[in-house]
Amino acid sequence: MLKVDILAVGKLKEAFWRDACAEYLKRLSAYAKVNVQEIPDSCPCNEAPALFAHLDALSPSTQVVLLDIQGKETSSEQLAEKLENWTVGGVSHLVFVIGGSEGVTYEIKQRANERLSFGPITLPHNLARVVLLEQLYRAFKIQRKEPYHK
Repeated sequence: MLKVDILAVGKLKEAFWRDACAEYLKRLSAYAKVNVQEIPDSCPCNEAPALFAHLDALSPSTQVVLLDIQGKETSSEQLAEKLENWTVGGVSHLVFVIGGSEGVTYEIKQRANERLSFGPITLPHNLARVVLLEQLYRAFKIQRKEPYHK
């Protein structure tokens, strides 16, 4: 089973964010082993060492994907195709990085294998986490040609 880690800067303080994430994590459990690791929110220069501590411990075969407004815009269908290509290509571990309110350092951007964008809008990092989980769930449903219940 595919392992997906999400390194997310910031803690989900409000119950509605936690509830939304919990719902998608439950749904995703049928498709992948998904883990969310929260990094304390401060400033990018202070967050970078904690992010690198996680990233440096990864196998070289791990695919690191940074959510970045300047990354490549990707549709749900394209994300499903990327997931398929990664797994067919031998990737068994994906790590998605969600920066904090001030973004991430240049070094974190350089460490990522790929940078994805959900579009030119700026999302609060709490919402970006929910959107990522929902899009991963949708991508797995698309891959398997299963209906998506709205």
